[in-house]
Amino acid sequence: MNDKDIHEIKEVLRTPKNIVITAHKNPDGDAIGSTLALHQYLTALGHTSKVITPNEYPNFLKWIPKEDTIIKFDSNTDIAISEIEKADLIFTLDFNHLSRSGDMENILAKAKATFVMIDHHQQPDDYAKYTYSDVTMCSTCQMIYHFIEKMNDLDKITPEIATCIYVGIMTDTGSFRFRSTTSTTHRVVADLIDKGADNTSIHEKIYDSNTISRLRLKGIALNNLKVLPEYNTAYISMSQKELDQNNFKKGDTEGFVNLGLSIEGIKFAVIFIENKGEGIIKISLRSKGDFSVNEFSRNHFEGGGHHNAAGGKSNLSLSDTIDKFISILPSYKNVLNQ
Repeated sequence: MNDKDIHEIKEVLRTPKNIVITAHKNPDGDAIGSTLALHQYLTALGHTSKVITPNEYPNFLKWIPKEDTIIKFDSNTDIAISEIEKADLIFTLDFNHLSRSGDMENILAKAKATFVMIDHHQQPDDYAKYTYSDVTMCSTCQMIYHFIEKMNDLDKITPEIATCIYVGIMTDTGSFRFRSTTSTTHRVVADLIDKGADNTSIHEKIYDSNTISRLRLKGIALNNLKVLPEYNTAYISMSQKELDQNNFKKGDTEGFVNLGLSIEGIKFAVIFIENKGEGIIKISLRSKGDFSVNEFSRNHFEGGGHHNAAGGKSNLSLSDTIDKFISILPSYKNVLNQ
């Protein structure tokens, strides 16, 4: 986002506007944190701001400041459509193609509002008038911090806004351990703590709120883990039956893909989760080093994301999806063994 764009956005925001802020389907910590941080910032500037998510999100995110103001499109469709239709500005955060908004896609595509995209994923679409896209950023939340910085408003970051931004940075960097975590990220986080983000409390609320069901599901994931040493690859599969038998709730399998990646020598880890409600197999992919799971997922599983973290899906059965995955690996043997 160049200086001209920032100047124009400042001019647009000089007078009160109706603003909608939205995120991708199945929003995670970065999506919820960034939308709520921006919502509180814009509200402080005197605008009428609404956060709309396509659907529900995990319980471990439901303590974040102003979370109770979020409108969920799937359960409050009429209200959400009304807000989108009367919006002057629509900010789309943590996604870069309208198809990632699920059932909201057609409504957003018809909206008359001016669009602003803030996102860190690869290959952004061109639907927005103003685009702030940076694939080197660890999270959209860090980009929200820099957006507020570009607006010369860092002094408007309250402890609540700092908390929201911290959540997204922490979760999207795997608690600051991923390669996307830079020295700038740490400086931003330091400032957020200075501004009132309680890092210990945030970590506990996100990571130390296990239920019995989630712990049992983790046990199943570990039991189902398979290692393919000839490809330095590990994968986990979880069936709908296994999820149902253990009272699965949205977000319960968050981070399970990293169990495989934590094994010594493993460079590529995948988890396959059956979702009969949507008729798909949801796939999460992680890697270390130079192996791009973004390219792998885009080429084979209708997905994408980042170099070392991506998602995808399959319309095949769980077993057929795994067979397909294993059949593809020989083509990547050289790079996985480098």
